[in-house]
Formats: sequence, C-alpha cells, structure tokens
Amino acid sequence: MTEASPSIRERILDAAFGAFMRHGYGGTSTAQIARLAHVSKRDLYAQFGSKQAMLSDCVAERAERMRDPLTLPAPSGRGGLNQTLIEFGVVVVRELTRPEVLATYRLAIAEAENAPGVAITLDQHGREANAEALTGLLTNARDLGLLSGDEPAEMAGLFLAVLMSGGILVRLLMRVAVAPDETEARRRAETAAGCLLRLYGGTG
Repeated sequence: MTEASPSIRERILDAAFGAFMRHGYGGTSTAQIARLAHVSKRDLYAQFGSKQAMLSDCVAERAERMRDPLTLPAPSGRGGLNQTLIEFGVVVVRELTRPEVLATYRLAIAEAENAPGVAITLDQHGREANAEALTGLLTNARDLGLLSGDEPAEMAGLFLAVLMSGGILVRLLMRVAVAPDETEARRRAETAAGCLLRLYGGTG
C-alpha cells in the first residue's frame, strides 16, 4: 500500500517549522516558506492567513502529537493504578524529551516576545494536556477509594514534579544534559508513582 503524499497544508507546516528553527521567526519570510514547500504564495495564504498563524499551527500540531498516547485506562486496584502511573510517566518523559518536542519548546521560547500566543498554545496543548489527563485518572482513583487526597490536581502536580525532577527539561533545553533513556525514564516514573502512592494511598 502506497503511503499518501503530504497535503499542501502539511508541506507548508513542515517547511515553516524548519525555516523558523533555522532562521527564527523574524528571519523567515513567507516567500521562503512557499519556496521550501514548493507552493505558490497564493496557495500559502489560502491555507494560512499570516506568518504568525503558521507559527502557531506548527506549535499546536506538534503539541497535539504529545497528547496522542495519553489516553489512560480506568484504574482497577492499587496495583493497576501503580502500573498505569508508571506507564504514563514513561510516555511523558519520552515525549517531552524527544528532539522535535525540545525544538518546539525552544522555538516558542525564542519567539515569546514577538508571538506570545505561541507559548500559550504550547503550554495548553502540552503541559496542561498532560496534567489534565493525569488529574482525570487520579480523580477516578480517588472515587474508587484507591487514593485518599482531596485535590487530584495537586496530586498530579506532585507526580509531574517528581517525574521531571532535577530540572531535566530546562537542562535539555539548554543542551547541558542528554535525554533520559528508557531505563532512566522508567526509574523516574516508578519513583513518581511510589511517592504519590505513599502520600495519598487509600484503602482500595
């Protein structure tokens, strides 16, 4: 089965993201993006109303990819909750430390003054999406008596803080650390899950 060719929109977004990363927002022109995407400027503006819209969509699309693996099953006992938390943590570490995701964060930071909406988009689709998915899981666990805390959002914040402890994301963004491998990602997830269950473990 032949893989479908990228759509015009996909070609434009890929070209725009590459250009923004190489030359910055201010140093990239719509003509340059159109040339890299092999489309006319007319086609480009038919898809996107402005260069800022392209930048926002680049970030939103990549942030959305971070949400795909985060559908969490309902917990079925303390052991099941622990395992789900560990698997969730591994996915979060893996996704947040992928080169493309780090590049997206660097781009949003670099353009925070020129295009503040970009950072807001990334925060909403990335960090907030992770926290909301986890909060939903922990709310279900609390309602089943598996956790005893009153504020699932606070529990989620604790889990994510332990998971990404040591300033790992900032250090990766500054290129002074290497991305955790699968063993390190699992160790972090197990530590975060153990910490949360020790503090908030219920009777289920």
